[in-house]
Amino acid sequence: MRRLLLAGAALLAALPAAAQGLPTAIASSKTLHVAIVPNYPPMEFRDPGTGELTGFDVDLGSAIAAKLGLKLAWQETSFDQMMPALATGRVDMIMSGMSDLASRHDAASFVDYLKSGPQFFAQKARAAEFADMKALCGKSVGASRRTSFPTEIAAWSQANCPADKPVVFVGTEGSADARTQLRQGRIDAAVQGGETLPYVMDQEKDAYVRLGKPIDTQYTGIAVPVPQAGLRDALAGALDALIADGSYGKLLAKWQLDGMGVDRATVNAGQ
Repeated sequence: MRRLLLAGAALLAALPAAAQGLPTAIASSKTLHVAIVPNYPPMEFRDPGTGELTGFDVDLGSAIAAKLGLKLAWQETSFDQMMPALATGRVDMIMSGMSDLASRHDAASFVDYLKSGPQFFAQKARAAEFADMKALCGKSVGASRRTSFPTEIAAWSQANCPADKPVVFVGTEGSADARTQLRQGRIDAAVQGGETLPYVMDQEKDAYVRLGKPIDTQYTGIAVPVPQAGLRDALAGALDALIADGSYGKLLAKWQLDGMGVDRATVNAGQ
């Protein structure tokens, strides 16, 4: 037993100070196994030219791992399987544009690294119809059914629309599906995260127009198992170090996420 304790201490001593609280298994392998769903640019996606994983989460995750003296092993999965993978220990954390929601805090702790919000948008050709956001009342609005957007759209509708003319929500299989339905005229407007819309609008020139401002504020976080306080704190410390040395700000600028950064790492700040 004494040899095992000494070996564990030696492993931790070989890592940077910020990594001293890491679980022994991670310290031993010097690897973080991370769940990702690469279909949410600019957060995570596969480069069309090379097929390589890229995006803000990929860059930031790699930078955090480097601060901790670790390497990353990305594990592609589906959105529905990310939390089960975390619960069963198949991955150490999730870093895939996941919103920090209070409803998820029993299953995971979140180290928050970005703040944005759900944003209404429409085809640019129809911009004149939506000079006032209340013109959305009675219209069909699409958004991913697997996010918090349905709830937020319903709350906005209740606060801003007559009872007999609510926003008609149309659930989609993701933001890409919502944009497809928008282009096909099957819905009048759509909602997706403010962190992704600038990238999409840059890729599809003159296709869309924002309608008003984001209707809520959300935090995006790295999800870790609730019992793994050491891992949570190490990740938060590494993020704070990247904020302090300017690396974080450079990544925000690279991926057109200026104005969505955090001043420091927070834990479970989502509501």
